[in-house]
This record gives sequence, C-alpha cells and structure tokens, in this order.
Amino acid sequence: MVERYKQFRIRDRVIQPAAVLAPMAGVTDNVFRRLIREQGGCGLLLTEFTSADGLSKANSRTLQGKPSGRARRYLYFTEDERPIGAQLFGANPDTLAEAAALVESLGFDLVDLNLGCPAKKVVKCGGSGLLRDLPLLETILRRVRAAVSIPLTIKLRAGWDESTIVACEVGRLAEECGVEAIALHPRTRLQGYAGRADWRLIAELKASVKIPVIGNGDIERPEDAERMFRETGCDAVMIGRAAASNPWIFRQMADYFATGRYAAPTAEDRHRLLVEFFRRLLASNDPEALGKMKQFSSRFTHGVAGGAGLRKAVYEARTPAEVLDRVQAFFAQCAHQDVPAAVGAVGASAS
Repeated sequence: MVERYKQFRIRDRVIQPAAVLAPMAGVTDNVFRRLIREQGGCGLLLTEFTSADGLSKANSRTLQGKPSGRARRYLYFTEDERPIGAQLFGANPDTLAEAAALVESLGFDLVDLNLGCPAKKVVKCGGSGLLRDLPLLETILRRVRAAVSIPLTIKLRAGWDESTIVACEVGRLAEECGVEAIALHPRTRLQGYAGRADWRLIAELKASVKIPVIGNGDIERPEDAERMFRETGCDAVMIGRAAASNPWIFRQMADYFATGRYAAPTAEDRHRLLVEFFRRLLASNDPEALGKMKQFSSRFTHGVAGGAGLRKAVYEARTPAEVLDRVQAFFAQCAHQDVPAAVGAVGASAS
C-alpha cells in the first residue's frame, strides 16, 4: 500500500503522492487549495466546478478571450498550487470544448469533466445527468478531447440509481474517447450522500480499464485511505468532505503511510489555520467571504469542546469582523482548557 500511495501518473504528469483534493463547489477556491497545499501530503488539486455555458457567455463579452467575474475567481490559480486541474460541467459539446480550450490556455495541468454532481440544478445541464445519455456523453468526450492537448479526466457517480449502474460502461467509453484518468464516487445520483459508498464498484472499474482509477467516497481518516487502496486496487484516492472539515488529512495520510502514526490537530492548530484562512479570504475580496467564514467556522470546530456554541454565535454574525471576533473569543477560552493533541493510529501499520 505504501508504494502505491507514493505516486501515480496521468499521462506524463507524475502526481506525488497519490492523493487528490476533490473539487467542491463553494469550498475549493484558491484560498482553500493553497492552505491544503501548504499542509503537505496532497498530490493534485482541483478547482470548484465551473459552468462551460457560463464561460462561453462570459467570453463572448470580452475581447481577450479571458473569463470574467465569477468564472475568473473559479479559474484563478497560483504557481504554488501545481499540479492543478480545472473542473467543468455542462451538456453542450460545443461550449464544453470551448471551455476546455480556455482552461488549457490559462495554463492548467489538466481539465476534468464533472459527471457526478447530484444537485438538481446541475443534473439538468450536466453532472450526473449525463449518465442517462451515453451517446451525448460520447460526443462530449470526443469533442473535448479534440479541443485540448493537456490530459482529460472525468469524475463520475456509479449511475443514476441502483437499477442503472454504469460506472464500468462509462469507464470503458471514456478510455476509448481518450480520457486519461477516472475518479469514481461509488454512490448513485439518487443516493446523494446517504448510505455508504460501494467500494466494490471502484474495484470493478479498475478491472475494466487500463487508465488510472481514483477512488473517492467515505475516506474520513488515513486508515480509510489505506483500506481503499487495499480493497479496490485503485491508483489514487480522492478526498472531499473530510478535507473541508479537516484540512490536515492529507498530511496525516503522509505521516500514516510513512510511520503508521499521525497527530490530530489541536484546538490551537484549528485556531491558527482558521484565522489565517479568514485573513487570506478577506484579502482576496471574495464577495462570498462572509458565508465562507461561517461555513468554515462550523467545519473546522467539529470535534472541539464547546464548538456547537461557537457555531451558533458565528451563524448569527452579520459581518466578517463579527465572525472573527467570536472565533477569537472562543479559542481564547479554549487556551485556558487542557485540550490534548490527540494521536491517531498509534501503533497501526500502513502496509
């Protein structure tokens, strides 16, 4: 397992280690991605998904062929984030091909297509809705592949519902169309995030294709990543929701695969990272900063004694300054308490 974790390849791109940050709407912006990169242990970053139709409309209003407004924020990255891919969604082959070409022109290392988002407003124009129209999906994949020279990857769900599990069929189709890696979240669209991800489907997909398979779903601790590698034979693991509440998880994985041990973040670790996140978020002039500050205050304080009280106080705040004041006051109280730096997997083996 340790050897498999060290690296994998997407065409000629070496990804070290074989751990990927999942694209998450409203989460994986430039500020969050850089924090993840700085903690260590993450081999590949992906942007929030961006609407190909929205990019096409934005480009039609500019002379430089560059994204504007929200699309610019979604597709903004810095050199210290590499390797990094941009995720697109949509159902129009023309606009997806155009958007993919734009992604390449902006310097991204790869372009990823979203075939997995279960949100109602997304499935009407892409996401997991494409799993119900494989002829259209084939057209999209071939058009996008022809439009770019950088690696093309996809992220998908197992199928629309339990009666239409198409992960392996889509995987083979994607490989034929020139897709160079596949990330699978083995839940159906109708499942949403309920129940458990069926990792057996990751193993079945891995046996069905020759290109790299990235496993996703229900990795909450480094031990889960080890088990996914072992049970599925996947080439890499992708972590989403767990990273949003525990940005240290990639570093914990690196420690675990190297030593069999990893440290849990202390209250002070959470405080320091949360304040740094706020500082950078406000400096970025993100119009959604207040909402993100509330969201991350909630996520980062799960598991901290008294965190529920902070989450209520932060929810009622009306300005970024109020959020920061309440966070500072909360952690000042924590500093007077004996909060242990819990250690996970003591004595465990990462074979």
